[in-house]
Amino acid sequence: MQEPEEKKIALELLETEQAYVNRLHLLDQIFYTELMKEAKNGKTVPEEVVKMIFSNISSIYQFHAKFFLPELQKRMEDWSCNPRIGDVIQKLAPFLKMYGEYVKNFDKAVELITVWSEKSPPFQELIADIQKRKVCANLTLQHHMLEPVQRIPRYELLLKDYVRKLPPDSPDRDDAEKALEMIFMVAKHSNAAIAEMERLQNLWAVYQRLGLEDDIVDPSNELIKEGPIQKISTRNNSTSEKYLFLFNNMLLYCVPKVIQVGAEFQVHLRINVDGMKVRELNDTQFPHTFLVSGKQRTLELQARSEEEMNAWIK
Repeated sequence: MQEPEEKKIALELLETEQAYVNRLHLLDQIFYTELMKEAKNGKTVPEEVVKMIFSNISSIYQFHAKFFLPELQKRMEDWSCNPRIGDVIQKLAPFLKMYGEYVKNFDKAVELITVWSEKSPPFQELIADIQKRKVCANLTLQHHMLEPVQRIPRYELLLKDYVRKLPPDSPDRDDAEKALEMIFMVAKHSNAAIAEMERLQNLWAVYQRLGLEDDIVDPSNELIKEGPIQKISTRNNSTSEKYLFLFNNMLLYCVPKVIQVGAEFQVHLRINVDGMKVRELNDTQFPHTFLVSGKQRTLELQARSEEEMNAWIK
């Protein structure tokens, strides 16, 4: 007898979960535990650093090893009389929200490993020593740490497949569809956390280029467009190179600094988006020009091409 398709997928879920729990064991019980022990002895790095690297990996490991994997195993053993996994996954889904913290912390964790490996040779040696063990399968700590980040999308794919292969009259159909919806929401939550983190990092990088002026730094701002522009001076019919940062609430008109110590640009002018008007100018002497007029003042600007001008106006 051939195994039904949905059972094959449920078995794949169980097998990948076993491998995943082994990976979590390696991260929590070996890397984290041993690095923490050495940190407590004051030999490698501050304890805080180790905690920051591993975030909430212990909770994630405990949850999968003590709850989810045993429940799945029990289900697969009883498959012949109770062919279903949807209800188990529904119980799992709310706990997956704790991945948000781990995922958000991931880039910072990888950066800390790099920074402290350079600062502290004993720290680097200990990691290298663990990486040489058979259990690491010739892979780096960073590689193993990526696994929890990829786990939720993997559940989503497997479950989608499982629902697709279920016979229409399967007793698991309702539960499995509901479980898939829940996993989908968790994945969205996790992706939104990453997107928000990236937005803030990019915003911070822009603020640094602008010299971190107090009245400009605001985490709720959104950078819409930036780039070089020519400023037209009607007085002496010439242009000079400037740089624009357009946010959702303000346009910053900047001058590139010659000596780049600290900031890259000096903010010469802020025009509030509120009440701002923009229109194209048909100037034969200066093609691709447009006028930005705000409460603060009016600027005549020239782009490098028609596409660029249209992109700014838009």
